[in-house]
This record gives sequence, C-alpha cells and structure tokens, in this order.
Amino acid sequence: MFKNKSYIGIAFIVLIFGIYAVPKIVSRIQNSDVVKADRLDKLSSDSNAEVALEKIGPAPKFDLINQDGKKVTNETYKGKVYVLEFFFTTCPSICPKMNQSMLIIEKKFFGNPNFGIVSITIDPMHDTPEVLKSHAELIGVKSSNWNFLTGDRQTIFDLANKGFNLYAGENSKVNGGFEHSGMFALIDKNGNIRCRKDEFGNPILYYDGLDKKGVRDIQQDISILLAE
Repeated sequence: MFKNKSYIGIAFIVLIFGIYAVPKIVSRIQNSDVVKADRLDKLSSDSNAEVALEKIGPAPKFDLINQDGKKVTNETYKGKVYVLEFFFTTCPSICPKMNQSMLIIEKKFFGNPNFGIVSITIDPMHDTPEVLKSHAELIGVKSSNWNFLTGDRQTIFDLANKGFNLYAGENSKVNGGFEHSGMFALIDKNGNIRCRKDEFGNPILYYDGLDKKGVRDIQQDISILLAE
C-alpha cells in the first residue's frame, strides 16, 4: 500500500513539472533561443579569442653570433615561429626558471622545423660563444633551432630596451650585476610580434616566462601560429 502511495506521489510531481516546463521548452525551440544560450555564446567567443592573436608589429632586427660562432639574424628565422628572451648564463635569480620554461616549450615542439628559440645574453663580455655552448649543453638543450646569441653590449641593450621594450640593464647593487625582464616574445613566420588578449580585451604584448600559465598560454599560441 505504501509503495502505491509512493508511485502516486512521484507521478503527481512529474505531471506538475510537465505542465510547468514543457510549454517553456517548446517556446524556446520555436524562438530559436536554445541555440542562442549564453553558454554557447561564451564558448564561441572564447574560441574566437584564442584564435585571433594580435599583431603588435615587426620584431626588431638583430645580427648576432650564436654558440657555434655563426651569424644569426632575423632572416635565419624567416618562415619560422619563434620565442625570444634576454638572459645571462651567470644569473642567480630568474634565469634558471626561464631556462626551465624554455625547455618545456622546446620539448613540446621538438622536431618541428618551423619552430625555434632565441636566447640573447645581456652579459656578452662573459658570455662568449664558447660559454653559451657550454651553458646550452649544461641545461640539456637538444634543438638545433635554439640559438644562444651574443654580440656588442650596447647593441644588445638597445635591442632589448628600445627594440622589444623588454628591460635589461646593469646594476651593481643586485645579485649577479644585471637586471632584466622575465617575459618571452612570440614572433610569427612573417617576423611580427604576436600575442593574445587578456580578460579585458587588451593585448598582453609578452608572455610571463616565470609563470606556469604564461608558459601554457604561449604553447597554445605557438600552435596557432604554426597552423597559419
């Protein structure tokens, strides 16, 4: 008897729900509101935001020497997507973390001939090609498209500060004697600096090489540029 009452109660609830909900569902279908749901709009806009990377402008030209004593310029990376950073081998603070972030990126795209990495020292007096080669071997670099570059000190500082607007400078008061940005620049196959937008719709310009999210973001955007 109690079971019968339970079934009757459940049937009554289903009936009430049907009377209330079915007309609303039918109305939404008739008005095409189902396909206009906010959730679908959000997914669509998020997807478009990921694909539409901003074009900031042409990357500054450079003409430097790599760890093998060979000249490397912008033309070396023509037709390739690449990530660029400023660092120095004796850096006791942020550089080891930047190195690890670059190694994660290298591993992700290892073997892809259309991707490369550029690491430019801001301490060229110490970081000779021989020192840079030893450093590359020490941290475990495998890609032939990862160049560690050195050259004229003032030229490199101008490239960082005036060209990319990524701060680099000498400071005897800090450990290591130099200061520099931990941001990575992303350059497309045509030599343009590219980036995604933040949650407010503003270009981020560069990617944080010290942050896990920044590394994930740049990996996603490298894939987008490789597919262009």
